[in-house]
Amino acid sequence: MHLLLKCSKFESLIGGMTLGLLDPTLGCLAHKYSLSKYSTFGIFVISGLTLRTKELGAALQAWPAGLFGLGSILLFTPFLAQFLVQIQFFPREFITGLAMFCCMPTTLSSGVTLTQLAGGNSALALAMTVISNLLGIMFVPLSLAKYIGTGAGVSLPTKELFRSLVNTLLVPLILGKVARETSKGIAEFVDGNRQGFSVLSAVLLSLVPWIQVSRSRSLLLSVKPKAFAIIVTIGVLLHLALLAFNATTLQVLSCLKQKEESVLTRKEYARAVILVASQKTLPVLVAVVEQLGGALGESGLLVIPCVAAHINQIIIDSILVNWWRQRDQRSTSAK
Repeated sequence: MHLLLKCSKFESLIGGMTLGLLDPTLGCLAHKYSLSKYSTFGIFVISGLTLRTKELGAALQAWPAGLFGLGSILLFTPFLAQFLVQIQFFPREFITGLAMFCCMPTTLSSGVTLTQLAGGNSALALAMTVISNLLGIMFVPLSLAKYIGTGAGVSLPTKELFRSLVNTLLVPLILGKVARETSKGIAEFVDGNRQGFSVLSAVLLSLVPWIQVSRSRSLLLSVKPKAFAIIVTIGVLLHLALLAFNATTLQVLSCLKQKEESVLTRKEYARAVILVASQKTLPVLVAVVEQLGGALGESGLLVIPCVAAHINQIIIDSILVNWWRQRDQRSTSAK
């Protein structure tokens, strides 16, 4: 079922981009009525409705691993953005968009789902997901201003961006969570239809590339295919670098801190951190791009490389999870 949901997400994202390229009329009309803002709002309402916080307490014993994961998500990867923006690239928005992607918190559901499939600690994965997205409301505007705005010579509206993220992310998340906690009927309905809500979230997410591609169709068609291939490759290399960094640093820390060795070296905790701390979320990026209103370039060109990076990170991590599972099976058979 998890694999089917991931396939539906890929298909919806690719379908949205294709529809925008074939006929931009409806996408431009949707942009006129700010449909992408409502879709992002809806994604976070669904996140609140499906959020089972009772599981979070189980992650407390793994706090050293979780703390490292949050540091990687909110501090290390945004730090990389300043090096990405130094790359000379045309169109400029492609590399800027990928640098902005580095400043985002982790994915809302993919990291937790893949952690479960890998036999990792889903409670720790969920805790890092929730906390990084909440803290991201403060960290994202600051990271963008420090690492991207300064380098581009642009003064970003940090306060306005913070206010926008509160309205677009925090408010709907709280609304969904409050509805879940105050009504047993709603909670049971959501839990009984989690697959349907996941599909609905994927459909809402697909509105993002559809609208952005529709708006920037003429510009996108003028971009050489080689530029697309290069920026996709850079995105893949970036994700591989994050996986390698998180895996290697966890190993080093486990050797340095003997008291925490049992936590940092335990397979279920390490896998949760490696997966969740290496992924970046697309809906938050879209909310940021919408609020900036072209301050860093054409919105469609900023978003497209991030859509590709979002898809590729899940494909790469699915391959990694499959490799882990096969290794576990061989280990079990050997015993």
